[in-house]
Amino acid sequence: MLDRVSSWFRKGSQGYCSTDFPQDWSAFVNCFVDTLHADGPAIKGPAAKIEPLTTFLPAAARLVAIGDLHGDMGKTRRAFKIAGLIDANDRWTGGSTTAVQVGDQLDRGDNEVQILYFLERLQKEAAAAGGALHILNGNHETMNVGGRFRYATQPGRIDFLRWQLLQSIGESLKAKCGCSDPSQNAPAELQLPPNLMQAATTARLAALQPGGIVAQRFLARHHTVLQIGSTVFVHGGILPSHADYGLERINRESQEWISGQNAQQEPAFLGGRSAVVWAREYSAEDARRCDCSALQEALGKISGAKRMVVGHTIQEQGINSACAEQVFRIDVGMSKGCGDGEPEVLEIVNDSVIRRLHEPRTVNQGEPKAPDTPQAESTRGPAVAPWQKDRQQQPVAVEA
Repeated sequence: MLDRVSSWFRKGSQGYCSTDFPQDWSAFVNCFVDTLHADGPAIKGPAAKIEPLTTFLPAAARLVAIGDLHGDMGKTRRAFKIAGLIDANDRWTGGSTTAVQVGDQLDRGDNEVQILYFLERLQKEAAAAGGALHILNGNHETMNVGGRFRYATQPGRIDFLRWQLLQSIGESLKAKCGCSDPSQNAPAELQLPPNLMQAATTARLAALQPGGIVAQRFLARHHTVLQIGSTVFVHGGILPSHADYGLERINRESQEWISGQNAQQEPAFLGGRSAVVWAREYSAEDARRCDCSALQEALGKISGAKRMVVGHTIQEQGINSACAEQVFRIDVGMSKGCGDGEPEVLEIVNDSVIRRLHEPRTVNQGEPKAPDTPQAESTRGPAVAPWQKDRQQQPVAVEA
């Protein structure tokens, strides 16, 4: 685009200045502002129209799942590298891998905006490579859309004020050349109150409320529930009542609420202890306390479902399974804002072989394993085996 602009200016074309320049200038400003938001490479924002979500997808040859991120960009990068999805420059290297992030990008950490732009860019790069990245909303996304910010950090709130300031600067730059687009729902000119945190909270509310710019660009395009092959992904847990309500209906009504298409209040299935993004019935670290009968009933109501993958509840022992491996719990509390755990990733190969991946760990104190080599292990025990580059290694036999 810059080459095109330069060539037209060199020619001194009056036609360009009156017709083509506003469009190109607007695109340049959007790219510039998005790059600042992302603190790195960014992509052109999606079309204004929000497409309906596809709830059921066929099995993938390689499927990986990443747990709660909670505003920690450093741990997010580490998790994606463990999964073999990005390189040192944060570019997609996962090829045809399908990846799922099970929600809670927001709250507890300071890099929420950066993470949203990071995930958006990787979605596009993954699709171009024949892979896919699916992002779920968790309870912290729905709380923020509902205007409940009690878990947002002060730097996180201020980051949304920064986001709003940059958006306003961008719109001001476009307006000076007659490039403003009223259909883009640009933020109004800022009237900053004397209290910084009040301004930051106001900015966060404007961005994340139903129909807000961030809600529409990111969260409204994310799933609440998703089935890939025989694996169902959800942040909290799908109870039998949720399965009866219908997974497609849950996605549709969540999207309508977040995008502002439906003026009604937050859907009932998103609020309360038994909400699909809040449920913990399958997540107790003591597996004996899990409601395995409810899990089996819920899976039985979902055609082709054999297992559920959930986040939401920190597993201090790392990624693990319960209820005869019908549920896998993958929230390891990796964010510095809630546990500061070591990142781990769940891998499912050919819809059947399941392992957890993590960074190299020490064998004896002061004796590290080979660097930069992700490790794989069964979800049932502590034995560790080298991760094979061809990613076809069978799970390691371990003692119970």
